[in-house]
Amino acid sequence: MLWLCLRFNRLSLQCLSRDDDAPRAVVARQRLLCMNDSSAACGLQPGMGIATARTLCGEQGLQLLERDPAAEARCLQELCCWAYGITPNLYPWRGDCLLLEIGGSLRLFGGLHSLLRQIDRELGQRRYHVNSGVAATPKAAWLLTFAPTDIALDPGRALELRLAPLPLSLLAPLAPGIDALERAGLRTLGDLLDLPASALGKRCGQTLVSVLGQITGRIHDREADFRPPSTFSDSYLFGYDIGNLQEMQPAITLLLQSLQHFLHNTQQQTREIHWHFICADRRRQSLSVRASEGMTSARHWRLLTTARMERQTLIEGVETIVLESPQLECATQVSADLFGHADDEPLESLPDRLRNRLGLPAVQHVAPRSEHLPEFAVQCTAEPASMRHTSHAHTSLRPFWLLPQPQPARQQDSQTLYWNGLLTLVCGPERIEDGWWHRPASRDYFVAKNALGEAFWVFFDRIERQWFVHGIFD
Repeated sequence: MLWLCLRFNRLSLQCLSRDDDAPRAVVARQRLLCMNDSSAACGLQPGMGIATARTLCGEQGLQLLERDPAAEARCLQELCCWAYGITPNLYPWRGDCLLLEIGGSLRLFGGLHSLLRQIDRELGQRRYHVNSGVAATPKAAWLLTFAPTDIALDPGRALELRLAPLPLSLLAPLAPGIDALERAGLRTLGDLLDLPASALGKRCGQTLVSVLGQITGRIHDREADFRPPSTFSDSYLFGYDIGNLQEMQPAITLLLQSLQHFLHNTQQQTREIHWHFICADRRRQSLSVRASEGMTSARHWRLLTTARMERQTLIEGVETIVLESPQLECATQVSADLFGHADDEPLESLPDRLRNRLGLPAVQHVAPRSEHLPEFAVQCTAEPASMRHTSHAHTSLRPFWLLPQPQPARQQDSQTLYWNGLLTLVCGPERIEDGWWHRPASRDYFVAKNALGEAFWVFFDRIERQWFVHGIFD
């Protein structure tokens, strides 16, 4: 097994702001928790008091942000959904890390270095600061995120040699007794790994021995894998105000690609997405984009989103874009056109683009209605009908076109009618009865053909004792 740890050491800041132009820092209990590069350049450090930090920043000014654990959890959830496209074997850890078992994914991504480059590129697009480590165990991969890059990402070297230079204090959150070992003169993990496990257990307890066993692989260490949520949500934080739609397009494309990957990895599709445009002062604007059928393609959703936004004036000063899809459904397998082009827009998406551009009522769909008499069995509606639940046997002998009013026909003999020429009955009857409580109707429907082979839908009215032509087959 090969584990990759992604440690987002600025997650508490980057879930609130990703702007490095001005000094910014996150505060918890009146102490600095983390800061951006501009703040670090002024000499700010974690644990520093607020007054000292403001003094060091001087005229540049320091923007302090209160820590938001809920925002951190949302960001980590979004990152888990993104990482699910790399491997299904992953889980969040310690509130700011992702642990991914990537051994089974290396061939798919062209090897370790190719995978790491792709991860750096995609996280860079989202403007996340990340430290990575690769090792045979999860906890060792986490420890190596504190090592230099050439050591952290080189699983070919012996694990003990890679861990040896790391400070012993890194184990303090995992096991008790580290302070006592430091007072005894131990400074690095190499010093600790050289001690016999039996003596270490007597001095510091079995918890530390178990942690060391998990780090070196002698003891199994794995938590429950992440399970994708039943809904999709992702966000993009600019860190500065956006003034027009053109500047939003890269972020919109990135979020739709994230949606496409999530739907593909979970074998789902969606008919509706929701956009939320949020300003720094908490003003927001929401837009809904709908499709008549479930879709996964980022390109098609982008076309519909663009059409929807063209008839909407967006608010100014947008800082964050959120994309949500609360209702997902199992994906249906659709056969692609062998000779078609992947970039061509399918004809079926044209009504969706018109509806999103002109409004939902602008395009009407013909849908079935629960009525027995054919002239009342269809309706026009803004929502498309789902033909998957329509019985083919019920519609196989029904014409697409019905006449505005049934036209009388003259009977020649038992198998022949006359209506604009001779019609010969070839199939039927199908009896339809309805309206007994106010306007009784009883009809026997047949399929008839003329001399040219054209098919018509005719019926015999059993109450009026008269033949009629009701529809024409295409």
